[in-house]
Amino acid sequence: MIKLFVGLGNPGPEYEDTRHNAGFWWIDGLARELKVSLQPERSYFGLAARASVDGQNVWLLKPQTYMNLSGKSVGALARFFKILPEEVLVVHDELDMLPGQAKLKRGGGHAGHNGLRDIHAQLGTPDYWRLRIGIGHPGDRAEVANWVLKKPAPDQRTLIEDSIAHSLRSWRLLQAGEMDKATLQIHTTKPPRPKPAKPVVEG
Repeated sequence: MIKLFVGLGNPGPEYEDTRHNAGFWWIDGLARELKVSLQPERSYFGLAARASVDGQNVWLLKPQTYMNLSGKSVGALARFFKILPEEVLVVHDELDMLPGQAKLKRGGGHAGHNGLRDIHAQLGTPDYWRLRIGIGHPGDRAEVANWVLKKPAPDQRTLIEDSIAHSLRSWRLLQAGEMDKATLQIHTTKPPRPKPAKPVVEG
């Protein structure tokens, strides 16, 4: 089961609405669901909250170390509470997926994502869960750094928020460790409703 939900992003108002902070947006949504408030925790270098779900402690964490040192925060909390890598879910922005998409997976590489790279290093393994929130790609590798630190266009922001809302509906499955069911639910999006057929006019 998932005992630690982590959202990746950068602290400070100037980064609040940027694509790189999609993980923060997800954790804010979960905090509202659980009716908890994240508070500064110096020992864990982040904003954290603890909730009790069906008698189990669940942690929410937004590292305040800046993206490249996210593992410092995740590692500190996970080690203190003896949370195993497979009990950690990291929610992060994903360049290789379109806005509106969200996908769950366990393990794998960091694909150049500096937040994941540091978490790999601090946990000593890539074997934790990730929820990837699509933000799209600028189309030019040289533009990636600018892209992730910019605000998405309003239509893209809406799509990203929709994917966050959709994937948040699976938080109980994630917390309970029902990862197959959670994967199916997160990866399945409702197709658009067909338009009603035009009435046939008799000639």
